[in-house]
Amino acid sequence: MTANSLLKNLLNIKEATVDSFDFDENAQGEPTLVVHVHVRRKDRWRCPVCGRKCNVHDYVCAEAFWRSMDFGPVAVRIGATVPRVTCPEHGVATAAVPWAKPGSRFTTDFAFAAAWMVKGGLSKKKVAEHLRIDWDTVGRLVDLVWHELEPDVKKRFDGLVRIGIDETSYRKGHSYITIVVNHDTNTVVWAHKGHGKEVLDLFFNELTPQQRESLLVVTGDGARWITDSMKQYCPNADRCVDPFHVVEWANDALDSVRLDSWRRARIALLDLQRKAREAKKSKTDGQDGLRSEIKEAKKAVEELKNSKYALGKNEENLTERQRERLSMIQAEDGPLARGHRLKERLKAVFALKDPDLSEEYLDKWIRSAQHCRIAAIVELQRKIRRHRTNILNTIRFGLSNARIEATNNKIKLLLRIAYGFRNIDTMISLVMLFCSSIEIPWPGRMRKTPANKGVK
Repeated sequence: MTANSLLKNLLNIKEATVDSFDFDENAQGEPTLVVHVHVRRKDRWRCPVCGRKCNVHDYVCAEAFWRSMDFGPVAVRIGATVPRVTCPEHGVATAAVPWAKPGSRFTTDFAFAAAWMVKGGLSKKKVAEHLRIDWDTVGRLVDLVWHELEPDVKKRFDGLVRIGIDETSYRKGHSYITIVVNHDTNTVVWAHKGHGKEVLDLFFNELTPQQRESLLVVTGDGARWITDSMKQYCPNADRCVDPFHVVEWANDALDSVRLDSWRRARIALLDLQRKAREAKKSKTDGQDGLRSEIKEAKKAVEELKNSKYALGKNEENLTERQRERLSMIQAEDGPLARGHRLKERLKAVFALKDPDLSEEYLDKWIRSAQHCRIAAIVELQRKIRRHRTNILNTIRFGLSNARIEATNNKIKLLLRIAYGFRNIDTMISLVMLFCSSIEIPWPGRMRKTPANKGVK
């Protein structure tokens, strides 16, 4: 095998002919192999948009260079003189080359290697350091790979039946993206900057009337904008409110009750301390009794202050210390103890497998909460009463937003991997590529398909 044939195979540029090669140094003084090539006659010159063979317009451009995958510690660049062509449809543009995408100065193999590393868990900074490129370039290469592997993202809309909708923050300062997950494939089908009805309407407008008609179940939190958008675009679909968010509402209400109890206990403590100071000043009897009461009151204040997690956790996950705090609260049988019992009863509703029995228990819970004389819990039952049908739909279909919450965790991981980026479009490309079933092959290796799955 000649050196030219070896380079063609190593660089995966079989559509080109190697003219020459030489060693050079880059701006950092590192050794660089520069391979000069020209495109074979049958593969040139094509429009970068439609791929049609076109007539040459001019050769005003000097030799251009593309960064290829390294040979060990040696960086590799491919150089070629590429003319501008005249396309009947798209006008004058620089001709496409077979080893790189239009507008990119990196070979397709190089882009796939960068995306493969990012999906493998390497941080954007580490990938940039290893490949000796700018870290913003990593995001652009990931975007290029996504569009290469999935040129028509709307194919994800085919066969949608059960979807989950949620928003997640991607930056401090109330910066959100809205994501839509297909429950049946556990993949993200759509993502967009912002949240609210106007953003979600963009998703429904991208669906065809038949695709909107095929939607049967939509899960999400209790946000009104999800309900309003559903009523407008898919009124026949069943709306489900995720059990996680319903229990979260209950925990928030219970924490409000805990804070009220803590404030009352603290006021009682301050009152005892005032009485103790007055007794000490007047030298009256009963100071020892007050000291004992103050000690007990301080303990109660401290226990209430640190009982948030004990009140919110599942019983099987409680630590010994948290069990003691919970026992102390339940022994008092005050508003906080009653609120905790109601919260646990609400959680038990979702554990029932029989929808009819769940409906009966939920209605009983609503009546109990309505007459509990705890303001935060009464307000909670009003909210649950408004979402009663959607909660029962959740139990009937056995769906939750657990998958979409798991996707949110993946997105948070991507944010840590891509620490420092500022381009929201790049971040959405990361989400769409990595929260899907798309496989990123290492350059030169066989992609896993049903026919070759398991072949190495």
